Formats: sequence, C-alpha cells, structure tokens
Amino acid sequence: MTDLQLRPAGVEDLEAVLAVNLASRAGAERSGAMPPGIHDDLDVRRWVLSWDLSQQDVWLAELDGRPVGYARATATWLDDLYVVPDAAGHGVGGALLDLVKGLRPAGFCLWVFESNTPARAFYEHRGLVALERTDGEGNEEKSPDIKMAWPGEEPLSFFRGLIDEVDEQLGDLLARRAALTRAVQPHKPEPGRDPARERAIAEALALRAPALGPDRLARIVSTIITESLDSARD
Repeated sequence: MTDLQLRPAGVEDLEAVLAVNLASRAGAERSGAMPPGIHDDLDVRRWVLSWDLSQQDVWLAELDGRPVGYARATATWLDDLYVVPDAAGHGVGGALLDLVKGLRPAGFCLWVFESNTPARAFYEHRGLVALERTDGEGNEEKSPDIKMAWPGEEPLSFFRGLIDEVDEQLGDLLARRAALTRAVQPHKPEPGRDPARERAIAEALALRAPALGPDRLARIVSTIITESLDSARD
C-alpha cells in the first residue's frame, strides 16, 4: 500500500523539485516524448533554485516519503507538471492536476509538446481541450507544441476571456493593417487591387490557420482590404 502526500514546496524543497524535473525530462527525452533540452543540468539547477515562491504555487508530491512529482502554477498557467518515470501509474500526475484545478477554479492554460502523446492523452482524459497548435518557433526547443486549457467551473466565462484577449490583439493588428494600406497607395504603379496578391496572402494565412482554409481566408482578406481602402479615403 503506497502513501501519496501533496504539500506546498518551500525553498528548502527546491533541490527535490530539481531532481524530479531532471529525472522526468530525461525519461521523456529517452522515450522521444520530449525533444532534447537546450540547457544543461547546471543551468536548470540555477533556474529552479531561483524561483520566487511568492509569485507561483509549487506543490511537491511524495510517495511513501520520496519526492516523485511536482506541479508549478502561476495565476492562469500550469507551467510544470512532472512525475519521475518509476512513479508513473500511481496516480501522482492525476492528484497534482486535480490539486491545481482546485487552486485555479477559474481555469488555466498550459503548453505541451506535440510529440508528447502520453501527456496529451493524460490531459485530454481529464477534461483539458486543445486550443491551438504551433510550429515550435516560439519555444526554445523549436519543436511543435499545443496550447491546452482546463476551462474551469464556468467554461463560457473562461473561453470568452480568452476571446477578449485575442480580440484586443486583432484590433491592434487591424489598425496596423489599415495604416499600411493607406501608406502604400501612393507607391503603387497602378491604382486598384491585385487579386493575385490577395490570393497569395490568403494562402499564406492558411498555413497559419489551416482550420479556416484559403477560401474562407480569401473572403476575410478581401473584406479587410476593402474596409482599409475605404478608411484610407476618409
């Protein structure tokens, strides 16, 4: 019979947290679930021991008194959830995730490597949903990853909050697009629009948003250009 205990980690526990991090990542890298890290063990040690525990929650999982896992969460993100390989299958990861859900009832997001199919299945089985995929350009390992989310106790409110964040970014981008449309007009060799270029723009966007596809994006691009040109004449 095993005894699983979860407790908040203090500064004195960060060495144990470090050991879990290194062992878990090494196992995931050996299995191909995670790409090789770009930092050596000494760099990781400096990073973990520098954590400000007043700015994030770090919980340590102990199995029969031995540190075997940890979770680290900020206000809206689950940044880490690691379990050492030989403790897999003992409910450590599920217990840590349930704990974070209790601490973050409004929901949270996380990133997981696309190659990490065990972790993706783990999160999907426990109610997290995939929101977006990237080519990995934004992470240190340059490996494709997936943004996942647990929508909390009020999913509508959670998702609308994420939509509001995207809409703010979209508003800024549309303002920049309209300004550039206005600025480029005097430099065109001929007045009017360029259907071939607009189609090329839509196809390029489709590589970033494949769910929409080039035809839908062509209509969106056409509307943006139409309204940007109209605003340039004001």
